[in-house]
Formats: sequence, C-alpha cells, structure tokens
Amino acid sequence: MSHPSGKLLLVLLPVLAGCTAVPTAGPPRTQSVARGPSAPVPATDPAPPATGFIAPTVLRERGLEDVIGQRVSGVERLFGEPRLRVPEGDALKLQFTGRACVLDVFLYPTQPGAEPVATYVEARRASDAEEVDRAACVRALRR
Repeated sequence: MSHPSGKLLLVLLPVLAGCTAVPTAGPPRTQSVARGPSAPVPATDPAPPATGFIAPTVLRERGLEDVIGQRVSGVERLFGEPRLRVPEGDALKLQFTGRACVLDVFLYPTQPGAEPVATYVEARRASDAEEVDRAACVRALRR
C-alpha cells in the first residue's frame, strides 16, 4: 500500500515543475554568446563588450589641488605613512589621522591599466566622526 504523502507529491510534482523565478523589474540584461575560434562573426555584430572599466569622478575642490591627482608616493610625501592601507580591486584607500581629523584618500586608475591616483577625499573629526572641511583637514595633517 502506498503512503498518502507519496500520492500528494505525485499530484504536486507537475505543479511545482512549472514554478520558476520571476525576474525583478529593471533594465533588460544582455547575454553574450560564446563563439569558437572557427565560428565566423557576422558583420552585423555589435562592438565587443567593454572591459568593465568605469572612470572615476574626480573631486575638484579648492584646497585639494596638491592631493588630487597624486600617486601613492605623492600622497605619502604629503602626509607620511598611512594609518590604514585598504586595497579594493584596482583601487586603494589610504587613511591618515591626526589630532584634528581623519582623512581618507581614495585612489583609482583614471583609465584601464593605469596606476591609481587620488581622485577623492573624505574628512571627519577624530573625536566624533562628524564631517569636516576637507581642505582644512589636508592643511592640518600635511607634513
């Protein structure tokens, strides 16, 4: 004699087989098709996909001219040895601290394969982490 839950499973199996995940709303996704080395590429194919590189937005603010655009060595000449060095992919965050403030300098490559340069800074008070004037923090921490 068969078990009652086995019959239920047999009844529900076709129903469950039809269930699929419903995609969320958003931009349509494209799917690339792999071609072997011998497969011809039709002339109507779009350009090959980009490498995924996204150029950073560079902060342009008065008082930061000596920091923005510097490589790691230049930033370290300005502020000394960083308290933290946090690599993130091809980017790097350097953190410098002093009595007045904490300065985070973000370095990103500005083009594919380029050496990262300082493109953005954040500044906050050391005591309570409240945001402070970036240029004032740069002046306070400069060697």
